[in-house]
Amino acid sequence: MTESSYGVQAEGIDTDDVTIAYIGGGSREWAPKFFRDLAISDLSGEVRLHDIDHESAERNAEFGNWVQDRDEVEAEWEYEAVADRDEALDGADAVVLSTQYNPAETFVHDLDIPKEHGIYGAVAATIGPGGIFRAMRTIPVYREFAASIREQCPDAWVFNFTNPVHFVTRALYDEYPDINAVGFCHEVLWTRHHLAKIVEEELGEEAARSDISVNVKGINHFTWIDEARYKGRDLWPLLEDLVDTDRANREFTPEDLEDDSPFTDKQQVTWELFRRFGVFPAAGDRHLVEYATSFLVGGKEGLNRWGVKRTTSDYRAKHWNPAESEQTTDVEAWMNGEREFELFHSNEIFDDMMMALAGEDTMVANVNMPNEGQVTDIEDGAVVETNAVIREGEIKPTTAGGFPRPVRSMINGHVDTIESIIEASRTGDIDEAFAGFLLDQQVRTLQTEEAREMFAELVAAEEEYLQGWDLDGSDVLAEADAYDA
Repeated sequence: MTESSYGVQAEGIDTDDVTIAYIGGGSREWAPKFFRDLAISDLSGEVRLHDIDHESAERNAEFGNWVQDRDEVEAEWEYEAVADRDEALDGADAVVLSTQYNPAETFVHDLDIPKEHGIYGAVAATIGPGGIFRAMRTIPVYREFAASIREQCPDAWVFNFTNPVHFVTRALYDEYPDINAVGFCHEVLWTRHHLAKIVEEELGEEAARSDISVNVKGINHFTWIDEARYKGRDLWPLLEDLVDTDRANREFTPEDLEDDSPFTDKQQVTWELFRRFGVFPAAGDRHLVEYATSFLVGGKEGLNRWGVKRTTSDYRAKHWNPAESEQTTDVEAWMNGEREFELFHSNEIFDDMMMALAGEDTMVANVNMPNEGQVTDIEDGAVVETNAVIREGEIKPTTAGGFPRPVRSMINGHVDTIESIIEASRTGDIDEAFAGFLLDQQVRTLQTEEAREMFAELVAAEEEYLQGWDLDGSDVLAEADAYDA
């Protein structure tokens, strides 16, 4: 592993007095994990929760302080819901960004409208027509966040957990180039877990995620590894041997997957891409198919053949309701005693990173940051995902190298889409955004006129959330039958 000569640097963290501004502090999924992790960390301080849904932020503040009253808690944290964003950010040491609009009013359209045009996406969250519209909803807001951070806490460490990570992190830097921001995702962590499981099952040795080291590179949800080691032992020969085994050559039918969660990963897309291109994907199959789009051909049967099950719009619509969604945490049930509360670590790495930035440790983690040479085959400035060394006052990406030509071609096509949307967002030019939309590898399966109508339908369905875009001045929307200007 070679460290790069670039990265972000700022003052270290005082572990006994940390001020965290949590934008999106009404979070229904990540915030409860975050509060529990802090409670059993070696950090103490205050967390200011800001959300446009202030009532949700207040409920989470109540829950955070309730967690602090548990007997087993040693860390000292205070939680407060703050209605004014600038007040929440004022002087913060760290900023957490974790936001999403109501999926019943947004995400469902990202899934359903492209499906009506023959695009049977698996997730529609970070690329493809749905992922692009999620980005278009989010980028203008994150430009505002970056501008506020520049004014209120310019030296703060900024941790983005919001999808689409590559679009959003890129928008933060585009608005405020000196921001100390990193984007995070679980996918590489799960790949390391997958490799640890292979070690256990194929080599008969006990292995944990922490025993696995990889050289990771790419863009978020389309990351790849070309080195993998278990406690220093090279795993590449084992992976190459497994390509021809039953483990890597399974097929499925819709009936086989009927009772599966869409989050169940059969890894068959992973093995097929490794078989064809010689580098190992480091993201779940449900995300990979959105970038390697040939796997989407054939609709439900074509997708299910690889063991991938589509996330439905009905599932997304219920995501905010604890009574209907297993992913959504009902903190009130804990506080009211209706559900037993347990305090344990979530396996997120935020608190570990904060300790490293404070100088208490040095760690390596996968992060999303602008490319300054850490990935040789991707243009400078584009947000890429690689490992980084994190230590006192510094996050320094490692030099990861490049790709075989076919993989490089696929990645750079998506980078062109991302960069086109970012450029369009600077002025809110919706026609320029449509030009970037046409570059997307899923959209390119359509004739341009049908792509225009799909684009216009998505705009019409989500217009309320497309703040910052000049819809009235668009020639593309004026041409479309699906949009009533």
